[in-house]
Amino acid sequence: MENVVLLTRTLKATAAAAVLLAATACGSSGSGSGGSSSSTGLNPPDLKAQSKLGKNEGQVNLIAWAGYVEDGSNDPKVNWVGDFEKQTGCQVHSKVAASSDEMVKLMKTGEYDAVSASGDASLRLIASGDAAPVNTDLVPNYKDVFSDLKLQAWNSVKGKAYGIPHGRGANLLMYNTEKVKPAPTSWSAVFDDAAKYKGHVTAYDSPIYIADAALYLKATKPELKIKDPYALDQKQFDAAVDLLKKQNANIGEYWSDYLKEISAFKSGDSVVGTTWQVIANLAKSEGAKVGAVVPKEGSTGWSDTWMLYSKAKHPNCAYQWMNWIISPKVNAQVAEYFGEAPANAKACEQTSDKNFCTTFHAADTAYWKNIAFWNTPIEQCLDGRTDVKCVPYAKWVQAWTEIKG
Repeated sequence: MENVVLLTRTLKATAAAAVLLAATACGSSGSGSGGSSSSTGLNPPDLKAQSKLGKNEGQVNLIAWAGYVEDGSNDPKVNWVGDFEKQTGCQVHSKVAASSDEMVKLMKTGEYDAVSASGDASLRLIASGDAAPVNTDLVPNYKDVFSDLKLQAWNSVKGKAYGIPHGRGANLLMYNTEKVKPAPTSWSAVFDDAAKYKGHVTAYDSPIYIADAALYLKATKPELKIKDPYALDQKQFDAAVDLLKKQNANIGEYWSDYLKEISAFKSGDSVVGTTWQVIANLAKSEGAKVGAVVPKEGSTGWSDTWMLYSKAKHPNCAYQWMNWIISPKVNAQVAEYFGEAPANAKACEQTSDKNFCTTFHAADTAYWKNIAFWNTPIEQCLDGRTDVKCVPYAKWVQAWTEIKG
């Protein structure tokens, strides 16, 4: 795993959370296993998917997270673009985006054919008519995509696919196995019981972390009636913010840089807090005594989707790219390089580390049912409620500043 790629995951997660809310009101269930976004009344323009593939146009213009479109220029050993160009005749031009908001803006320019959108961008692209429905019959490798990634709340509307799943990951609870005993099984370790580890608790430095507090309250305070950690009315939101203000007294450090988190766990400055699987693996490999789990309440996470621009100039090459990037060998390469679970089930036979898919829970359906994938909080409640307004993301940003003091 390259440091540059890990850093981009850090940047990606921070930026994805910082998405602007001048966006179209749209929503999803936000639950781990998803379900159609039709429950929230999202009605995108009536666009038709391409019925058949035509002649390749000779090029394709992509917007992607760093590490998704590698051509050997960052690392000569990492190149899945070269063979694509040779086999299809489609020359790849790609632009790395630093945030979901940047992706949405770039897609509106009309200069790009496809984008690797996260859940906080995908539904905005669908609602605005910038993303086209995808004919999955034109993507032969789609048949091997894990079923629990197909037609989910962040990549479909009313049973219509708007993209090709790429990869996914979860936010975990990491702890020092020598100092945190017994091994924690609940997020209470960083919330209600955080005082035990005062000054040594760490939390992810982003307003989207408010959803982690909401997820905990969903399980522990049923009277709040939280259904979706990204759909919080004022009372629910205030409860999550209050919990995080109490937690703040016990926080040693908020992290957004994975290197700093690894260093803090190695030194003992941090003994319990949020992390990603890839960070836990690196920390262990560097001698840190750590364990990492999805607690009993579940956790938050991300899922990325390749989406086609509705007025793409090179749609045939874009379809070829979407099929290529989820082909077993290439999807395996991307997943290992980036540090996420692949979308194609057959990719697991192609990873260089034969335990990779087990480590990243690629085929573990029960595991993903407990992950609430990132979404963008908007006034129109994502859980389908119409009798209240939910707190939009701009207010999450303001509250995060207050929480950190």
